[in-house]
Amino acid sequence: MNTKLLGSALIISGTALGAGMLAIPMVLAQFGLFYGTLLMAFIWFGTTYSALLLLEATIKSGGGLGLNTIARKTLGKGGQLVSNALLYALLICLLMAYILGAADLLTKGASSLGLTLSFTQSQILFTLVAGAIVACGTGVIDKLNRLLFLVMIASLIITLFVLLPHFSTQNLTQVSNHDHLGLIQTSAVLFTSFGFMVVIPSLVSYNNDASHKQLRNMVILGSVIPLFCYLCWLFAVVGNLPPAQLKEFSSVSQLMAGFEHEAPWIGSVLSLFTGLALLTSFFGVAMSLFDQNSDTFKQNRVVTYVLTFILPLVGAIMAADQFLSVLAYAGIILVFLAVFVPLAMVYKLRATDTLSESYAAEGGNMMMLFGLAFGGFLLVSQMV
Repeated sequence: MNTKLLGSALIISGTALGAGMLAIPMVLAQFGLFYGTLLMAFIWFGTTYSALLLLEATIKSGGGLGLNTIARKTLGKGGQLVSNALLYALLICLLMAYILGAADLLTKGASSLGLTLSFTQSQILFTLVAGAIVACGTGVIDKLNRLLFLVMIASLIITLFVLLPHFSTQNLTQVSNHDHLGLIQTSAVLFTSFGFMVVIPSLVSYNNDASHKQLRNMVILGSVIPLFCYLCWLFAVVGNLPPAQLKEFSSVSQLMAGFEHEAPWIGSVLSLFTGLALLTSFFGVAMSLFDQNSDTFKQNRVVTYVLTFILPLVGAIMAADQFLSVLAYAGIILVFLAVFVPLAMVYKLRATDTLSESYAAEGGNMMMLFGLAFGGFLLVSQMV
């Protein structure tokens, strides 16, 4: 795998490693690690398969900078309108969640340096600066994301080593909530934590000289990295903080403060890690929305920049202190967009059977049925 494909895999990983890194311990630890780990592995498997279906649809339809073109080619104008509506709702919700989380960290970081930034000012500052980087293009995001990802992983490793002496195996077996229906209801947040599929059309266009096998491996590698990081982080957090305490956290800064008794500087390292996780996720999601707007409206970069970031910023300002709620809403939208839409695209493309030599996600009709059942499970999880 060349450096361009590796960088693209890291964009996939970075897109996933964002709000989920913060939300997973807060929503999952209370149910115990055994069931939480099983549910996370199941969600990861279903999400990765759905991403491979979207990859198949992107390749067979001839690609496109955004989902807009792919949906038009595979599902017609009606499917294009539905897909666009779902995509815009999803990406705006995700960007709102990332802006909320990043502003929380930025406000706290500025305060530690003796600077005073209101929460709203932090939201505006983060969105303007990070959005300007996104407007520079996928190549710039790729190169910057590689550096940020390496620093992020290094900070995670440092954090894990620092927390290791205080690790309590007794905490790992504690369960503060035995409501299995409540565990299933966390599926939307977990699914959103692997919500990297939105970047696939952009990355396929970016790697237009790659083989289908290389693109497939790019998606799989990009999905495995966040699974490994999520599991390590979940074990580290639960091993150091009781599940009952984690249940009470509702914001990023509260989670960070919970660790500061272990070492006076641990809060700074964790803030760096979570800040970079949010930033890489913001880059991936914002890149998808920017490319979608560019594909749909055909405007210059300045106009596309304004179209991309004005609604998420306004929404984040109006939805202060709603980090987990916004993430859950995004999870429900993501089920339709990332599971049912790719299923419909691939079903229609395979029915024509004109590109039998092109890439096809593994498993045939049996896995297509699994994908349908997986999407149904995620929807039911929000209604039980």
